[in-house]
Amino acid sequence: MYIATLLTNPATPRLDRALVDSLRNAWGGGDVLWLSHDVAAELPLAEIPSNRWEVWESLQGDGIDLVVQPADRRRKRMLLADMDSTMIAQECIDELADAAGIGDRVKEITARAMNGELGFEGALIERVRLLEDLPEGIIAEVLTTRITPTPGGKVLLATMRAQGGYAALVSGGFTAFTARIAADLGFDEHRANTLLSENGRLTGDVARPILGREAKVQALQEITARLGITPADVIAVGDGANDLGMLGLAGTGVALHAKPSVQAECDIRVNHGDLTALLYLQGYPDADFVKG
Repeated sequence: MYIATLLTNPATPRLDRALVDSLRNAWGGGDVLWLSHDVAAELPLAEIPSNRWEVWESLQGDGIDLVVQPADRRRKRMLLADMDSTMIAQECIDELADAAGIGDRVKEITARAMNGELGFEGALIERVRLLEDLPEGIIAEVLTTRITPTPGGKVLLATMRAQGGYAALVSGGFTAFTARIAADLGFDEHRANTLLSENGRLTGDVARPILGREAKVQALQEITARLGITPADVIAVGDGANDLGMLGLAGTGVALHAKPSVQAECDIRVNHGDLTALLYLQGYPDADFVKG
């Protein structure tokens, strides 16, 4: 048994009942369950439709996401999340560089790395080198003035934790940012890279070993083993090439507003919904959402 979920951005609800009913009829699905009025609905299917990607493509232009996944064990016991452009709307290193007046060069490297065109570690070292001699205080300034949470994050964390779930933030960014974001959103733990500094100024280097793609996979394996659960019990979310390992290992791996090369390797793609999409994909109706 499978579940097809249709959803859109809660800020601009546009999921039409006639469209959902038409899809159910075309696919021979069961009764539609509305998880949120005009925002999210699901229906059971006996098999994965052969034309699901053609339908997915046709719905993208209408601002609607479509996910087909196994119905069994959709409710997950752990959330593993990337930070930059996932739990927050920005890339922290880009914002640091922009505040320092060297944003264009760093953003170019970031985009190529997240799209898988550059090795993550080498790209990170190259970008951090450009931050040499910046005052440490620029981190607090960027956190206060430039970083905004992705909509739905607090509700996602609060709802899963209310059901006994565990939440880990694992980033290729920096602990100076993950510490604040994890505390603000309600994560149980966080892992990231450490920017090095001396005498109140950044040295242009980062502590080794560098946390990248394999370290995120390792985090998933270590944390699930410690909790006595399996990777199948995890819902993971990310947007960049260095997230692909954990997205592939998790029971549910969600490419959220992801780079094209990342989407191409993921069956679960959310391009229009916010972070509450991860709750709808687990079958939570909005009546069960817990405010963060």
